[in-house]
Formats: sequence, structure tokens, C-alpha cells
Amino acid sequence: MAATPEQPATTTPRRKAGRHRGEGQWAVGHHTPLNGNEQFKKDDDGLNVRTRIETIYSKRGFDSIDPNDLRGRMRWWGLYTQRKPGIDGGKTAILEPEELDDKYFMLRVRIDGGRLTTAQLRVIGEISQEYARGTADITDRQNIQLHWIRIEDVPAIWEKLEAVGLSTTEACGDCPRVIIGSPVAGIAADEIIDGTPAVDEIHDRYIGNKEFSNLPRKFKTAISGSPVQDVVHEINDIAFVGVVHPEHGPGFDVWVGGGLSTNPRLAERLGAWVPLDEVPDVWAGVVGIFRDYGYRRLRTRARLKFLMADWGPAKFRQVLEDEYLERPLIDGPAPEQPSSRWRDHVGVHQQQDGRFYVGFAPRVGRVDGSTLAKIADLAAAHGSDRLRTTVEQKMLILDVEQDQVDSLVTGLEALDFQVKPSPFRRGTMACTGIEFCKLAIVETKARGASLIDELERRMPEFDEPLTININGCPNACARIQTADIGLKGQLVLDADGNQVEGYQVHLGGALGLEAGFGRKVRGLKVTSAELPDYVERVLGRFQAEREDGERFATWAARASAESLS
Repeated sequence: MAATPEQPATTTPRRKAGRHRGEGQWAVGHHTPLNGNEQFKKDDDGLNVRTRIETIYSKRGFDSIDPNDLRGRMRWWGLYTQRKPGIDGGKTAILEPEELDDKYFMLRVRIDGGRLTTAQLRVIGEISQEYARGTADITDRQNIQLHWIRIEDVPAIWEKLEAVGLSTTEACGDCPRVIIGSPVAGIAADEIIDGTPAVDEIHDRYIGNKEFSNLPRKFKTAISGSPVQDVVHEINDIAFVGVVHPEHGPGFDVWVGGGLSTNPRLAERLGAWVPLDEVPDVWAGVVGIFRDYGYRRLRTRARLKFLMADWGPAKFRQVLEDEYLERPLIDGPAPEQPSSRWRDHVGVHQQQDGRFYVGFAPRVGRVDGSTLAKIADLAAAHGSDRLRTTVEQKMLILDVEQDQVDSLVTGLEALDFQVKPSPFRRGTMACTGIEFCKLAIVETKARGASLIDELERRMPEFDEPLTININGCPNACARIQTADIGLKGQLVLDADGNQVEGYQVHLGGALGLEAGFGRKVRGLKVTSAELPDYVERVLGRFQAEREDGERFATWAARASAESLS
């Protein structure tokens, strides 16, 4: 389904306004918890669990943790239990939580705007090596995740993180998650407006604040003034996109109600232009609507996208203006089309101040603690103190003098980080997968890395922008519906009738140009072993059948089922 910035696509049918009864909306008087998650949040705020972690659980060990803290409130501090090793994907939906839980945690380090100093990155690397068996993954929301964390070590990890200005506060949970921002905010030569002050103000005023620590479900924010539109604004609960108003100048266009998972929906424009200094108030108003009017009865309908589907942007804006801001918003223009088909800032680019930033590509976001420390050291050795993560699982080193660029690129390549990567390395993304995630059905990270190697070997001349997103389950953490080739993990039958790991294939999704969700061809599934053959085959057909300048997503939308099989 194609869409323009003026009218995004939606797969969620709009219902008549007024569907409130029985949905658990606080604003209409429904405060009685209607499920276990709402009950444990009412019993005790998720932010309060930190004291118990520090004073009880870290001293008495894993077995002392209350179940509602273990699988609920500890998320407010970035902690999820990870999957017990050796449990195959066929048992993911069968076993009870306590059977899937390992006695170790994933810890998510919150990195708002993707902004890191060399000292901060070095500390994350040290924590990884000391407490996380060397693990580290860059996520598609600019965070860094560690694994194998023991509850006994969490207070010491917090102390180390907070000493350099980092935290895990509300990195998970039913609260405002990390604020993703342009990784080149304040430095890019073509920037429309720098959203950094708004990111900082929202963080300082509201993150860790109990005003918004009990939302119906998670709340995702994106802020960018880049013409590249580099924060996947179409699939966030709220996004502020840089635009120039013909009368008021640079500011932000407001988008609300995006999200993926099993019921994907693109955000819609409110048609409102917001100046930089008003972004935090508008953000708080939208979060307030979600807190008060959001659906709390069913977890499957508790995201803001469902409320937007029922209300529509006109009613949503009216409630925002009348009940939360108590003033009208200024009408504004839609954003221009993104200025680049790649939105990841990989490569060497000149900054506003004449220096350069260098973007590079790890394999599917997988790094390790030792390598993070080496990246920090490499940046410092070339005169930089600032780094960035991106929403494409990439990294940037900022503020590099021109005479240091070539040496830095050589140093990165020695660490197996490509500044001029193939489209396959540049465009392939993977979620955590069955290695650590309790929801996953199949492996993803190693599969993605091996797929990159195979495609580079088989198709060295392929040079079209292409995204291949690999997800271990239907929840779309790796954004499968919006990839050129989206792979949703599931168990499938091989040629001999054996049940093996594989993927349902989505083709032709996109964000930015003609944003929309990928096409599912009936019965199109591939085993993990067949994946390189399949991708090579479909890309070969694309090259043979495409029209001049045609993008893969456009071709996939019109291609025959035979061409896509």
C-alpha cells in the first residue's frame, strides 16, 4: 500500500469515534485494572522497583525476585529476563514464562538521540567485558543492549553508567522509551533545524517522572530536523519532522499513531506546525492523551495507533488543543520527500563547521565490548570525542579533521567496519532472535551476518539501495513490514517434510519514498538454509525485469507471484 506524506497508508480500519465503553480508559472513568499488567502497575509504580533491586534482589539473588517485578516492573529500568539456552523455537508459545526465563538479564542502555561521548562508549565496552560476557548489540532505536547480566551486578553497572551520564531509566516498560533523534543533529550541513534542545528538554522534564510512568503500553518518540528523515518517523507513536513554514520558518510537522508488530499502521499528520521551544509541551500533551484515553483492557489494543485509528487526526488534534494545550496549533506544511534513499549517514560527510563525520556499518548491529572500547580509542586518537548510533544499527564518529579522515577509515576497516559497505551489509538489519529473546522462534543475528557474506560473494556488482530486515517472531522489532525484503521468523517444512527454522517473506515495504507495507505472496516461505538462494533469485529477477531507475519496492508491488517466488 503506497502513501504520501499528505495521507499515509493504514492497515487498521478507522472505527467510529466513541468506542470507549469497556476499554479501560481513565478519562472516561474506567480505573479498575482489567488485566494483570494493569493490576501490577496500579499496585506499585514500575520506577519504584529500583530500590528493591538495590537493597534486596542484588543481595539475595535471582530467586528472591517477586514475579511481578521480574516480568513486569524491572523493565522500567531496562531489564528483561533472557531466554534459557537450548529451548527451540517450537516451544516459545507453549512454555510458561518461568520455563523460558534464564537467571540472566538483557540490559538496555538508553541513548537518547543516539549521542555518546568516547568516555561513555568506553564505559559501555568495559561493562560488557566485565559483566556481560563481552556481548553488545546496537539496536534499531539507537540503544545498546547487553546480555548475561546477573542481578547481583546491576547496582554496580548503574553506578558506572551514571558516572558518565548514561542510564537505563525507562529503557523498557509501559512508559516513554528512548527518544530517537537525528544522529547528525546540529552538525549536518543540510539540516533544516536542530531538534537536540527538544530531546534534552523532554528527557529532563519527563523521563523518570511518575506523571507518565504508567501508560497503557510503550510510547515511542522520534525528533529530527534532517531532510534525510532519518528517524523512521512514520512508525513512531509521535514524531516531529523538520519543515520550513512559509511564514514562521523552520519548525516541526507532527505525526501521531505509527507502529508495527502484528497490526502495523503508519502515523498520520496532525497538520500542525510546532516551533522548537513548543515541542516538549506538544509531546507531553500527546503522551497525556495516551495515558488518559489509551485502551488498557487488552494488551493487543493498548498502543496509541489503535486510538488514532478510532479517532482520526482531526479529533486527536482537537482533543490535544482543547484539553491538553488549551490553545490552537498553527497549521503547517507537510515535509518534502526525503533527500536520500539511504537514511543511515554511512560514509564520509562534511559538517557545518568544515570538519567531517564518518558513518560505518557493523554487521546487523552485532559488536562486542572489546570492539566498542577500540572504537572509542580510535575516535579519540583522531581528535573526536563524539559518536552517534543510528536507527539502522550503524555508528558515526563526528568532528574529524580532513587530514584525519583517511587514517580513521583505515582504522575502522581494520576492525571490520565498512565506510563504503555493500548494499547488503548496509541494508541488512536483524533483531535479537532466539539466542536471547523469549519471544523468538528462529535465529537472526548469525543468519543475517552469513546472508551478507553469501550475497556479497554471489552478487558483487549489485549496487542498488536495498533493505533486508530479519525478525525472529511476528512482533517486527526489526521492521519487517517496511523493508524491501522483510523476513518474519517461523517454523516451516523443508523439502523432506521436516520442521525447520525459516521465514515468511514480505516484499516491497518502504519508509520515506512511497511509504507503505510489504506485500505477502500467498504461501511464500523459505527455510533458513534456502535463504541465500531465494534472495539471490528474487534480486536477479528484479534486475532482469525492472524499468529504468525503478526501485525494488516499486518492482515488487507490480511483479508476478512467479517472479517473487
